[in-house]
Amino acid sequence: MSALTYEVKDPKSPVAVWLRTTFPNHKEIQAGYRMAAGTARILPSLAVAAGTQGAAIDWWLRMLVDSAVPIDLPLTGLRLRRVPCVRAGLELLHDLGGLDGDGGVRRVDPTRFAGRPDEWWARVCYALALLVELYRAPSVDGSRLTRLAPDARCADLLALANDDEVADLIAMRDLAREHLLPALSPGPVTTGLTFEGSTDLAADADLIARGVLVDFKASQGRPRADGTRAAGLARTKLDQLLGYALMDYSDVFGLHTVAIYAIRFGHYAAWPITEV
Repeated sequence: MSALTYEVKDPKSPVAVWLRTTFPNHKEIQAGYRMAAGTARILPSLAVAAGTQGAAIDWWLRMLVDSAVPIDLPLTGLRLRRVPCVRAGLELLHDLGGLDGDGGVRRVDPTRFAGRPDEWWARVCYALALLVELYRAPSVDGSRLTRLAPDARCADLLALANDDEVADLIAMRDLAREHLLPALSPGPVTTGLTFEGSTDLAADADLIARGVLVDFKASQGRPRADGTRAAGLARTKLDQLLGYALMDYSDVFGLHTVAIYAIRFGHYAAWPITEV
């Protein structure tokens, strides 16, 4: 089964063709977003692995807002691939409370670890991102997980994030506390969820809070001549938001608004679904 994110990136995909034909008027939304987002506030060093880093900060943002975070994807990754990190990965999920003694899967309650230092949180979220890559990536030949021996432990897994990545994650978390958390509607928050339509086209959203679907984006934006980076909103990102909303076939989540939080810009943008 294909995934929504792959389909919207292929302009010849029937999903992309239908979305762009049915909803052709995107330029006004793109222009407004670019103007409001401004320039990037946090940029990574060359030592930061951008793809894994984006997934890692997604995990940390979920941990900030949700008291019951699902860990299905990293567990699926561990079960899917023959890699030497299985022991270390399962130990991490168990330590987080995501696995019980009998192998049962539970949601993780981040409030249990409220006193842990920022570096621990950064390394945990980076490790979770690496484990999800076992599920999502077509190949894991270059993954840092292959550095681990079969007898590696959780501490070895947590050590895979480098110091630049830890510092970058902490900076993005700090910015989110200032700009994302106040923007969310008070009340229950659900993260890492799937839709009724996910059985037809794989898709899982970052966050839904009281009818508002929020997608996290960790892009650095487009480079400018002065060395800064400007925000952009590609048509594929809008198609992804539209796809999420439309895949809630029976309106289970009562979605009325879609939003993007641009992590490195500290910018939260929301649009009523009817407007989009």
